[in-house]
Amino acid sequence: MEDKRPIVALDFADRDQMTGFLNLFPRDEKLFVKVGMELFYSCGPDLIKELTAQGHDVFLDLKCHDIPHTVEAAMRSISKLNVTLTTVHAAGGKQMLEAAKSGLATGTGNTKLVAITQLTSTSQEMLRNEQLSSVSMAESVVNYAQLANSAGLDGVVCSALEAASINQAVKDEFLTVVPGIRLTADSHNDQQRVVAPDQAAQQGAGMIVVGRSITQAPDPFRAYQEVQKLWLKGRE
Repeated sequence: MEDKRPIVALDFADRDQMTGFLNLFPRDEKLFVKVGMELFYSCGPDLIKELTAQGHDVFLDLKCHDIPHTVEAAMRSISKLNVTLTTVHAAGGKQMLEAAKSGLATGTGNTKLVAITQLTSTSQEMLRNEQLSSVSMAESVVNYAQLANSAGLDGVVCSALEAASINQAVKDEFLTVVPGIRLTADSHNDQQRVVAPDQAAQQGAGMIVVGRSITQAPDPFRAYQEVQKLWLKGRE
């Protein structure tokens, strides 16, 4: 899956905030946007239909993680929304991942399914002390990527710091979707493993997700153009 656009995270509380933000872009600018839990739980499926009707690609990031039957049923519902990407947690295990893929396949669209490995807010210390894992962050993430690959998923969400290792461990067409992208001057906030757009490209990221560096910029469209410029430069 090749797409030269950065994915813009619509991390807003409601439709009005989202619409106000999108109105700052030219009307003919077709974006690739991420809708996460906050906005989806506020507005529901109709918001997704509205965005796709406007010509935007949607990454529906709900991070499903439950017993296989429940996740399969959730994916059947998501399959009707015509989104481009959606997510499950790799920690749910291979049976759950396969069930998610099966549920998504009931739809008529071509939604790609990617698995969350380790959140970019997770540090090595948290991995060791809170998840009680004795392996390194890179080992944990690559293991989850291989698990997702074996379950037939299309890719994973990971930090750019692990993208190159994943690309070596799985098939060529496997997606690495990388959040935690910041312009160099921006604050990292609650993210631990972050990089700039050009650095992400150079480290093998397949797609990038950018939130606050664009949504909280004084001129979001200009910031979007700067992110895209750096992203494409890094891919040269």
